[in-house]
Amino acid sequence: MGSDRVTLKIPRPLYERLKRVIEGTGFRSVNEFVVHVLRDLVAEVGGEPAELTPEEIRIIRDRLRKLGYL
Repeated sequence: MGSDRVTLKIPRPLYERLKRVIEGTGFRSVNEFVVHVLRDLVAEVGGEPAELTPEEIRIIRDRLRKLGYL
């Protein structure tokens, strides 16, 4: 029987940076934080991608840039 999880590899410097980012937050691990961020990015409403405003898109891009993804 297959697992319902997969491994996603990210550069170690990014992982270490994310560890510092989540210090003092409610996130228990980098994995939990990354899953939260990705779920927010791909949130769906009724099977269709959620409509984002241009401002929301700008904020998401800024966050991803600060995290090293862009």
